[in-house]
Amino acid sequence: MLKPIGVQLYSLRDAAQKDFIAVLKRVADIGYKAVEPAGFWNIRPSEFVKIIRDLGLEMYSSHSPWARINNVGEVMEIADIIGQKKIVCGYGPADFADMDAIRRTAEATTKIYDVVSRNGFTLFQHNHAFEFERIDGRLKYEIYNDLVPQGLKYEIDCFWSTNFGAEDPVRNVQMFGDRTILLHMKDGTLKQKKAEQRMVNGILDRKIDLLPLGTGELPIKAIVEAAPAAVEAIIVELDFCSVEMDKAIEMSYRYMTENGLALGNK
Repeated sequence: MLKPIGVQLYSLRDAAQKDFIAVLKRVADIGYKAVEPAGFWNIRPSEFVKIIRDLGLEMYSSHSPWARINNVGEVMEIADIIGQKKIVCGYGPADFADMDAIRRTAEATTKIYDVVSRNGFTLFQHNHAFEFERIDGRLKYEIYNDLVPQGLKYEIDCFWSTNFGAEDPVRNVQMFGDRTILLHMKDGTLKQKKAEQRMVNGILDRKIDLLPLGTGELPIKAIVEAAPAAVEAIIVELDFCSVEMDKAIEMSYRYMTENGLALGNK
């Protein structure tokens, strides 16, 4: 069964700074079924929900708000406003630097999970590449997975899960399949210089070589075929791109829908 295709609006942040509503209209016009917000660009969250509904767009998940150990009450309140029962969390490289860091991060996640689950929300986590480095032969995310509550879900970013070509993204989707409810899909050259990557406030500060879906090296078809039934949507996210972003987002949509890899509105 085809999964609906959405776009992570962080991809279009430059255009959103100028005219966020125009960005939403453009996404709907391309044919995307859903959006995943990362900020509301001075639109009230309740108004955002009305706008996307009027445009025929859905929201399977949101990166606004982003749960941290000290803001869970606020996060739940905004999630209620935008009609989301799923809340996202995620971390930086230092939080997965070594075993002690992984244990501390798992403890923080457990505390967040306990609060949100008690209030009827599902907590899911988004990864970058550093979680898919290895310690003593095991993936850091695999170690972490053993330490957090079983109810924690994942939004696997398939490109980052390759750890710059070192890991198999199909195997990773299968490994975490029993917890995976969303997929992030980006494309590009897999083997890039990891030493040049650095996270600043959760964002890559170097524009690595990302490409529209279907024009890079990620085995997208095999990943989609391996995706567990629990996956609710496939979300296109291009942090940066070698192609102009508006064009890249449209190319990615067409690749996924025309090749029978995801379901759009057109």
